[in-house]
Amino acid sequence: MTKIDFSPLFRSTIGFDRVAGMLESSRRLAAADAWPPYDIARVGENDYRITLVAPGYGPEDLTVTHEPNALIVSGTKKAAPAGTYLHRGIAERDFRQRFDLADHVQVTGAWLEHGLLTIALHRHLPEELKPRQIEIRRQAALPAPGAAAEKRAA
Repeated sequence: MTKIDFSPLFRSTIGFDRVAGMLESSRRLAAADAWPPYDIARVGENDYRITLVAPGYGPEDLTVTHEPNALIVSGTKKAAPAGTYLHRGIAERDFRQRFDLADHVQVTGAWLEHGLLTIALHRHLPEELKPRQIEIRRQAALPAPGAAAEKRAA
């Protein structure tokens, strides 16, 4: 496996150190088992929905856990009904899916309907993190570089 060098990106970006690690881990996860299948949809400017196939699983068989910057969905199937199967095509194995979440993404709900587990997510950006206009002043209005230190010493 070839390792990608992201260091040129760090010359013009600040605070994206974590992105390189996420990209590297996603390459490893791509080769991992992708069962059960799922969809990720953007349903609004700040709203997302994950729909995961869970045939035969009830709410008591599924666990949805929200950790910092991660969502973990796992399923543990109880004992299969007794009987002799001529063909068994519906998978009933345990699974664990992990989704990396961006900062400030929260799980707002989860529901199971017709064999589909749907998880609603919302990104709430705090007011202090939203873009804001910075006033540009004339040089005379700015304090001299040593003025703040001189005032504290006095």
